[in-house]
Amino acid sequence: MAKTYAEINDKIKKGTAVVLTAEEVSELAKTLSPKEIAEKVDVVTTATFGAMCSSGAFLNFGHANPPIRMEKIELNGIRVSGGLAAVDTYVGATDCNPENPSYGGAHIIEDLIVGKEITLEAWGKGTDCYPRKHIKTVITKDTINEAILYNPRNAYQNYNVATNSTDKIKYTYMGTLLPKLRNASYSTAGELSPLLNDPECRTIGLGTRIFLCGTEGYVTWNGTQFHSTKETNEHGIPTSNARTIAVIGDLKNMSTEFLRGVYYEKYGVSMFVGIGIPIPILDEDLARRVSIRNEQIETTVVDYGDGNKILGKTNYAALQSGEIEVNGHKIKTAPVASLSKARQIAEILKSWIQKGDFLLTEPVRPMPTGTSLKGLQEIENGELKKD
Repeated sequence: MAKTYAEINDKIKKGTAVVLTAEEVSELAKTLSPKEIAEKVDVVTTATFGAMCSSGAFLNFGHANPPIRMEKIELNGIRVSGGLAAVDTYVGATDCNPENPSYGGAHIIEDLIVGKEITLEAWGKGTDCYPRKHIKTVITKDTINEAILYNPRNAYQNYNVATNSTDKIKYTYMGTLLPKLRNASYSTAGELSPLLNDPECRTIGLGTRIFLCGTEGYVTWNGTQFHSTKETNEHGIPTSNARTIAVIGDLKNMSTEFLRGVYYEKYGVSMFVGIGIPIPILDEDLARRVSIRNEQIETTVVDYGDGNKILGKTNYAALQSGEIEVNGHKIKTAPVASLSKARQIAEILKSWIQKGDFLLTEPVRPMPTGTSLKGLQEIENGELKKD
């Protein structure tokens, strides 16, 4: 039995589509076979809410009179990109002023969403067509032309567990890691996580409509650092960070309930992003994929204090229990992503689909295959260092 996007969308329009969250279908899979699930279920909603540093927003301020070609731009004292034509910029989530490292680009984006005034100051050399050399003003989301969230790398497909075997505290993007393996932190929402439910991205590609920070968004491309050849376990799940997606949406329609600026002590600023992706159950294979359970999703435990040494593997059932065992050591665990928020997003997306407010889109370009990552080599004595 196979279904099409058109058939599923027709059922959504009629209000007859059967929609479950990924957790609900994982529970259902304990009593039903993939074939039975494919017959009964039309759409499965997946979600994640966690820190995604590779995020940001394009803004267009509009022109002053006389106009300025902005070459150096600051928002609330934070330097942002001045290399996008005259009055455009890109605010990176991790942009910050080193003198005030706890406030950054992610907080500017959050402040824009809630309608706060942002101080804009910009400088240019002055040209015949853009004679102004300086401007200082305030902006809000209502005074600027566009505010477009564009995140080049989001929703990692699995991620390493971080711990620290040294005798010193390590401050990382995975949170504060205590000495001597006293804690471990992990990301992603396990069996709810989008790319773990469609590990080969059969239904996720260019043009996929998604929930993005409280509004509708789209997948625009494979994300950066897209790695499709990582080791997989017996269930076809990569056992460390693998595929990613690039996403876009209208920042003006977003909610700070699902987008928040954060600061990690002695690391820097990041941004929590909420993403929900519907998986159409086109056939038995996809039904089997979305039936994955936390105990079947393995990931790699890495020592961030000792050169990213691999210590072993664990699974999300163990991680969510609050304690894992690695090489005889019992290590307390805590997430750096919110499972409760992911559940909320999956339920909201489910309700949108059930009400007929959200139709599925078939990708116009699939994700690439056979990809891996290149490293960065440094120059030593005037020559590139060889591995």
